[in-house]
Amino acid sequence: MATVSEVKDEPGQPPALTALSLAETAQQAKATDQIVTPFDVSGGVDEQGKPKAIDYNKLVDTFGSKRIDKPLLERFEKVTGHKPHRMLRRGLVFSHRDLDQILDKYEKGIPFYLYTGRGPSSDSMHVGHTIPFEFTKYLQDVFDVPLVIMLTDDEKFYHSPKLTLKDVYEFTKKNAMDIIAIGFDSKKTFIFADTEFVDNGDASAFNNNVREMGKRTTVNQIKGTFGFNESNNIAEFGFPAMQSASGFATSFPFIFGKDPKKVAKIPCLIPCAIDQDPYFRQCRDNAPRIKYIKPAIIHAVFLPSLRGSESKMSASDADSSIFLSDTDNQIKKKIGQAFSGGQDTRELHREIGGRTKVDVPFQYLTFFMEDDDELERIRVAYEKGEMESGGMKAACTKEMQEYVRAFRERRKKVTEEVRKEFMTPRQLVFRGMPAESDRIDTIAMKIRNLEEKREENQNKIRICDEEIRKLREENKMLREKS
Repeated sequence: MATVSEVKDEPGQPPALTALSLAETAQQAKATDQIVTPFDVSGGVDEQGKPKAIDYNKLVDTFGSKRIDKPLLERFEKVTGHKPHRMLRRGLVFSHRDLDQILDKYEKGIPFYLYTGRGPSSDSMHVGHTIPFEFTKYLQDVFDVPLVIMLTDDEKFYHSPKLTLKDVYEFTKKNAMDIIAIGFDSKKTFIFADTEFVDNGDASAFNNNVREMGKRTTVNQIKGTFGFNESNNIAEFGFPAMQSASGFATSFPFIFGKDPKKVAKIPCLIPCAIDQDPYFRQCRDNAPRIKYIKPAIIHAVFLPSLRGSESKMSASDADSSIFLSDTDNQIKKKIGQAFSGGQDTRELHREIGGRTKVDVPFQYLTFFMEDDDELERIRVAYEKGEMESGGMKAACTKEMQEYVRAFRERRKKVTEEVRKEFMTPRQLVFRGMPAESDRIDTIAMKIRNLEEKREENQNKIRICDEEIRKLREENKMLREKS
């Protein structure tokens, strides 16, 4: 089986770009623009060949999304009655498409659902992978809505020359157990692996939506959005239609009911990292053509690599990432080597202070420390030079060790039986679930099917008994003659 270190990053996963590799590239070609796609993420380099941080304001303008501003956060709190998640408060979840419309519908009592996912390219997730899932869990708890989590093992197989179907499915099972350990409610959450679900009888509606989207997506659209060319395999061109299908409630009749006209009106909200936006722009462009609601999207920033904010944490670069399977000592060592915003000398640091905007340990605290007041105290002390880099790294180490330690304890409770429960197609329990009459009809249909099977089996038994009787009579006659 392929190991973490052997597998290069693929679409939807943090690329193994580092400040060093970007600087080496810059020696040959001076300034380069930032790149943010499902396949590649880097901040680019400036005219001096220095790596640049990712400019999220520029991404909002380039992608055509909207900033999550203070009025929207105030409305979110008013509508939900809940304090915005720390990632919302701190601008780490920063951009959206139609989140305001989701709030409108929620106010009117119109149900919606959440959809997110992961491409399993390694057997262990890192803390950067938990960010969209932790935020998704918050949304699920606040809104009391069902959640669909798509594990795109087929996508990883298509894009990764070294990975086998066996590899990606093994990764999928382990990643599913990691995701469950974030704390999702099994009554409200359905997790599925593409390679397993699409061949299941429950996926017929899902597959039809894949066909509908595939028919309306052109090769030129895919080339323009993802940069594909003639060297990409045909499965890669078709996959965006697969990822789009999960954004439509009609793909999951066992969750939302079997009335397509009614179910088609149920909107979807997709929490994801900003690099996944191209997939869902394709989905939103084509949704009206099949008379579906465009899914809403909410974007998160990337957790930076331990090496610096010019790239994001990478599963294929163990030294750039903190894995959920890391020990306390491994976490301490990695954070100790993380890029610091401290000055070159202690005297200079005390004089002008540290740079929190580029300090990786402080950036990690903004993602994982819940206490706003404590985070502000640390920021002020560091920028004034009262806290040194060692103190910043110690605070980050403590926070990350506690976070990963708590995860490990939850992960121990996720058995194979628990995983199978989450990954079994079934009716979920949530506010606004299908009417009782629909459920009664479904149960009645299942009873009729079972009764038909029982009758069919009884007929087979009667035919078998008759054949046995005839053979016994013939045997008796032959014996009497002999």
